[in-house]
Amino acid sequence: MSFAIIKERKNPPDRRVVFSPTELAKARDKFPDATFKVEASDIRVFPDSEYEAQGFEVTTKVSDCDVFIGVKEVPIEALVPDKKYFFFSHTIKKQPYNRKLLQAILEKNIELYDHETIVNSKGFRLIGFGRYAGIVGTYNGFRTWGLKYNSWELSKAGTLTNQEELIQQLKTLKLPKIKILLTGSGKVANGSQEMLDAMEIEQVSVEDYLNKTFFKPVYCKIDVLDYNKRKDGQVIDNFDFFNHPEAYQSDFMRFAKVTDLYIAGHFYGDGAPYLYTREDVKSKDFNIRVVADISCDVDGPVATTLRASTIADPIYGYDPQTESETDYTKPDVIAVMAVDNLPCELPKDASEGFGDMFLQHVIPAFFNNDKDGVLQRAKITENGKLTKRFTYLQDYVEGKH
Repeated sequence: MSFAIIKERKNPPDRRVVFSPTELAKARDKFPDATFKVEASDIRVFPDSEYEAQGFEVTTKVSDCDVFIGVKEVPIEALVPDKKYFFFSHTIKKQPYNRKLLQAILEKNIELYDHETIVNSKGFRLIGFGRYAGIVGTYNGFRTWGLKYNSWELSKAGTLTNQEELIQQLKTLKLPKIKILLTGSGKVANGSQEMLDAMEIEQVSVEDYLNKTFFKPVYCKIDVLDYNKRKDGQVIDNFDFFNHPEAYQSDFMRFAKVTDLYIAGHFYGDGAPYLYTREDVKSKDFNIRVVADISCDVDGPVATTLRASTIADPIYGYDPQTESETDYTKPDVIAVMAVDNLPCELPKDASEGFGDMFLQHVIPAFFNNDKDGVLQRAKITENGKLTKRFTYLQDYVEGKH
């Protein structure tokens, strides 16, 4: 089986790669029956010379390989027919802007495996960049606070080398006695928590966070049953919330009343209550001044997120009264950081971590007859058709969605 590490061709350029030179060497050593080629790239965070130093062929011609591995969407004109492809296709939620891409994949008889669809038997994702989104998003949240209040000026995350440099920058800050709220329990929230803990900010319980006054910065990490409650008053468990989101209503405002900086690291499921609405933000009980929305569901559960922002221009202001965008430094305006491709700012760390997961969960499936069903579950297209698991995309492919 031959694998190609392909060049990223999407604009704006993405410097990440699925395998760093070191991780690719580990894959070769672990699976001697596999051969790996690296497509030459002038934008990748690891230069071609580092792959060559590990003994890999770096070339512009990889069309003889069986499996093509990338990060972002491959432009239609660059797709090679009759191959297997791994990349984030951004099609499984029926994203309108990529319908033609999925059509082309079917027409070219490509087997598509989306990184998002690589899950275990219980449906939990096995690989992703979520941890790095949490790391960078938290750094950007503190950067936003400093710019809004003219308290400090942190360097942009993308100008720093790795997570350790981000932490060292954050450790120089003299934080006010703010309350910081973090939502979520997955990789994103855990990445965020790594940064808060590295800054030696004390974590406090929900009860203390809501009721006590602190004379230093503190944070509270909350999960779905902390900021949602059943309409009938019952307290059951997380699975009840996931299975019956319509039976719940938001209980977030009790946190908004005492929170200064909010870091949104949760996953939002269809049908779940919004955390807070535009009407909630108008309330005198809404105290949040800075929102670092790592989850970035536009015009959704975090009502202050009007749009995704960019790495080049990451912050905008939300005016609660007009429900519109404005200058984030104004006194009564909420500063919003809602960059939707945060791991791109930490390409080296993100690539190394992603490759480690890909080597652990995906590459073995090609050599053990896919005994755990990883490839079978992840496969979106085969023989020019959608696989059974993804037939729900048929109306999207046909333009009827």
